[in-house]
Amino acid sequence: MARTTTKLPPEPPLNPPGDRILDTPFDTALGDRYLVYALSTITARSLPDLRDGLKPVHRRILWGMRLLKLDPASAYKKSARVVGDVMGKYHPHGDQSIYDALVRLSQDFALRYPPIDGQGPFGNIDGDNAAAMRYTEARLTAAAGTLMDGLDEESVAFRATYNGEEEEPEVFPGLFPNLLANGSSGIAVGMATNIPPHNAAEILDAAMALLADPDLPDAALLQWVKGPDFPTGGICVEGAASIAESYATGRGSFRLRARWEKEDLGQGMWRIVVTEIPYQVVKGKLIEALAELVTEKKLPILGDIDDESDEQVRIVIEPRSRNVDADVLMESLFKLTDLEVRISLNMNVLDHGRPGVLSLKAVIAKWLVHQRAVLVARSQYRLDKIEARLEILGGFLIAYLNLDEVIRIIREEDDPKAQLIATFALTATQAEAILNMRLRSLRKLEEMEIGKENKALTLEAKGLRGLIASPAEQTARLAGDMSRLRAVYGPDTPLGRRRTAIAAAPNVRMLSLEDMIDKEPLTIIASQKGWVRAMKGHIDLGAGDAIKFKEGDGPAHAFHAHTTDKIMVASSDGRFYTLAPDKLPGGRGFGEPLRLMIDLGEGTDIVALAPWRANSRLLLAASDGRGFVVEAADVLAETRKGRQVVTPRDKGRLTVVRIIAPGDDMVAVIGQNRKLLVFDLADLPVMARGQGVALQKYKDGGMADARSFVMADGLSWPMGGAGNRTRTESDLSFWKGPRGTAGRLPPTGFPRDNRFA
Repeated sequence: MARTTTKLPPEPPLNPPGDRILDTPFDTALGDRYLVYALSTITARSLPDLRDGLKPVHRRILWGMRLLKLDPASAYKKSARVVGDVMGKYHPHGDQSIYDALVRLSQDFALRYPPIDGQGPFGNIDGDNAAAMRYTEARLTAAAGTLMDGLDEESVAFRATYNGEEEEPEVFPGLFPNLLANGSSGIAVGMATNIPPHNAAEILDAAMALLADPDLPDAALLQWVKGPDFPTGGICVEGAASIAESYATGRGSFRLRARWEKEDLGQGMWRIVVTEIPYQVVKGKLIEALAELVTEKKLPILGDIDDESDEQVRIVIEPRSRNVDADVLMESLFKLTDLEVRISLNMNVLDHGRPGVLSLKAVIAKWLVHQRAVLVARSQYRLDKIEARLEILGGFLIAYLNLDEVIRIIREEDDPKAQLIATFALTATQAEAILNMRLRSLRKLEEMEIGKENKALTLEAKGLRGLIASPAEQTARLAGDMSRLRAVYGPDTPLGRRRTAIAAAPNVRMLSLEDMIDKEPLTIIASQKGWVRAMKGHIDLGAGDAIKFKEGDGPAHAFHAHTTDKIMVASSDGRFYTLAPDKLPGGRGFGEPLRLMIDLGEGTDIVALAPWRANSRLLLAASDGRGFVVEAADVLAETRKGRQVVTPRDKGRLTVVRIIAPGDDMVAVIGQNRKLLVFDLADLPVMARGQGVALQKYKDGGMADARSFVMADGLSWPMGGAGNRTRTESDLSFWKGPRGTAGRLPPTGFPRDNRFA
């Protein structure tokens, strides 16, 4: 059987530039060319082939190394030599992209069964890059040999390279299930693929089961394929139902956690040792994230982190106290760091050049179709070789039976070849072989050997004809070949042992941040210039001499709180921020600027700083006289940037943030024009964000203050003076009116600063 090679079409003759100008709409030309680019990216760069699980660059690297005879038993060769050959003959792209692909094929933490054996600094799990290609060396592994087994037996088609000087295989024929065993990832135009690595023995078991019963349902394959098997180990805690659905649809994800153990130190002391981290997590960045939790005290029950890794991962995690529960600590770390990640599954592959998302069963079934075609092609190639040899052996046997006449014809005839053909009805090939036979081959022993070889090859040819004609025999042969390959990658071998455990996530009650922090009393002090601090204990807020400020600064906000509280900060531009009291600087000095803790806008002031109270409501009002009611939960912010709650119009600024007390049913508003208006609290909408509605109408100026109160208790305001006296107006019918009206002058004795408190 001759090797099939796809040849490039001849290049058309060059025409003058004027003859190559096409008159076509720009959008049509652009769309056509982008479609060609998109198809090229999908089929020739980003998506793997279903049959061998490789992209073109990977296939060309392995093919180039095979031609360099870099088999597992040979010596290493410089990576630069490999890259040069691949770039010059097969892959006309940048050398760095080829070398990057070669590096990944050699990394045992990136691939489950690396096809390249690298020698030298090829990168590591800490995130260090590989050395330059002139410093590293490479050769093929046994897995690569299995993947390319059969290339010399005309088992797959070959095509011409980009310049037509060489040829390369369109796909590899080997029996190794590379697509699922090593996985693949890539981003094309409008689509992507992400296939995690699996255990080769499990894939072969599922393939043999599907080979025996093609009608097996998708769920039945899960008794062999338990889930992904990552090179870095870890524990997959995805539910069984979710795994089954992912494999049935070809889309889904898997939760992967680090493997850890609790190490007893005696006397009630213990620590946690992480021995395996999730797939594709850079250990160096993971250590930085864990250290940040310690330094910034984001996880109060975490004590310290230490990286004791060498060739094996060993990350030591110490709790803050021995009373901390180890499961709770690890669950918190899983939530806050990459000790737990989610690996996506998107089995988008090329099936004879066409992309598509396939289920696990479809991928294995189509791979088996390819392997059956390869088996038939290799058998036909072997049969052709045997038939050619049998033809020659048949001529030899005729020559031995008529040895004297053959010798006479060779010695006496002018054209012995033609005479041999005519005398003994030989073919031209047989006659040529007889004429080329050495005298030493005329021994009796050689005649017996030829007879034995002829008998053995005849029997083998009969078996091959039966194999080619019988699908049942092909199935049995494939099953036997897979069984022998499975023994190489079996679960009892170092390479085949499953590394990723499949387990259910433990049911651990997660503690809230308040539960992790020791509840201690604090006094929060904020100055007029925005310096904030947290003093231990609840000090007397009336003792002014006990609280010191910088020269030229003074008190602005002061209140009692606890370390487990949340501090609400409102700025004049309508943004709300949230602070943790236990993260605030201590009271030994003057504190730190609030602007270092939150992203406060330029030219904005702090309007309110107070403890946040759950299940409460706030009255918000801007200087333009508009406002609304907001639930306390809607002002909590998760980041330094805060949350925009009020959006004042034009040059308006948020000026009022007041907690609405239980039972309040009225709102009092006073403007800078000294007009007071009282209306029902129910007239204000409850909003999560916006400008709000008009509280009071102004001809000149804006709003001065607003508050809520209980109508039955009347409206109170301070009288001033040393006695802290207050005055209460119980009959407010004169000032009561519809929301959004102008109001009337306040009662006699109302503060001149137009403030309720």
